[in-house]
Amino acid sequence: MKFDSIIFDLDGTLWDSTTSVIDSWNQTIGIYSEVKNKLTVEDMKSVMGLVIQDVALKFFPYLEEENRLTIVNHCYIKECEYLEKHGAILYDKLEEILKNLAEKYKLFIVSNCQCGYIESFFESHKLNEYFVDYESSGRTGLTKGENIKLIINRNNLESPIYVGDTDGDLKGSRFAGIPFIYARYGFGEVKEYEYVIDSFEEIMKLMKIH
Repeated sequence: MKFDSIIFDLDGTLWDSTTSVIDSWNQTIGIYSEVKNKLTVEDMKSVMGLVIQDVALKFFPYLEEENRLTIVNHCYIKECEYLEKHGAILYDKLEEILKNLAEKYKLFIVSNCQCGYIESFFESHKLNEYFVDYESSGRTGLTKGENIKLIINRNNLESPIYVGDTDGDLKGSRFAGIPFIYARYGFGEVKEYEYVIDSFEEIMKLMKIH
């Protein structure tokens, strides 16, 4: 099948920000006396791809919903400030590969992140030039599948494919009715997919760019 565009997830697909943000989160939650637990890198990996309500519930189930959402929103603001300044771990040869892909395909990002997070990725690593458009649940309030469809319709895409690393990414692809590439090197375990890659570099071969 010939594709005209590639829509990417962000966390676990293009970069790994877990180590970069864990100190920021723990510093922020440290000012809230009602928070009983510090967070670990594994905790952070376990919520990659989840929307804010699910992140808040997983981390602070013992708090009232309004309170835990306030705390997580505060963490998100501080996280974006940190990432914009310091960046995070990009997967191997990411910019080189994006540059090559962008010569043949239109590239996009759709993530369940907060508003400002994708912008931090662009700003810290100067990668926005490779992407035509992007969307997040934090900006639209929509599900991943709805945001994928939004990108498809907004950009008149005829044959897109989605790349992600979690079951939520698979479900978003299915909702939008497009094929799914499972980034097995990421954070999730996915049982169903059309294609699979074990490193970001493998997408070059898959998309037949040499």
